[in-house]
Amino acid sequence: MDNYALFQEYLKIDHQIDEFYHALAQGQGLSDSALWVLWSLAELGEGCTQTDICRQFFLTKQTIHSSVRKLERDGLLDLRPGGGREVSLFLTERGRELLRGKVLPTMEAERAAAQGLTEAEWREMIRLSRKWLSLFQNAAAGLPKNPKP
Repeated sequence: MDNYALFQEYLKIDHQIDEFYHALAQGQGLSDSALWVLWSLAELGEGCTQTDICRQFFLTKQTIHSSVRKLERDGLLDLRPGGGREVSLFLTERGRELLRGKVLPTMEAERAAAQGLTEAEWREMIRLSRKWLSLFQNAAAGLPKNPKP
């Protein structure tokens, strides 16, 4: 098997991981972005901003904004003025119940699964992923870029 075929196998696994998170979110009655907003609140703490969430999961501002507004309409989030134009996100009591009942168990399952690899295996996976990204960025550096209209 050549290196590119092996890379394609890696991509398939990566997509299966994404699909598994999607299935977990759907199984909890959440959209993917709602899961990530709530997950972020659990990890970053209440009072984080939409920008914080975008940075944590590399999601677009539009995606997070739409999800935050829906969670607010559903009575799960409370938005409060933050610094500048930012708003800080806080869970309502209903939001905390949802977090405890659906998101935290999912996070715990992820943590339990992570224990199945050794620290050395995780470090090697991270090292190789960074190496691949760097190689791809360098290989793509000469591609033409379309100027924004």
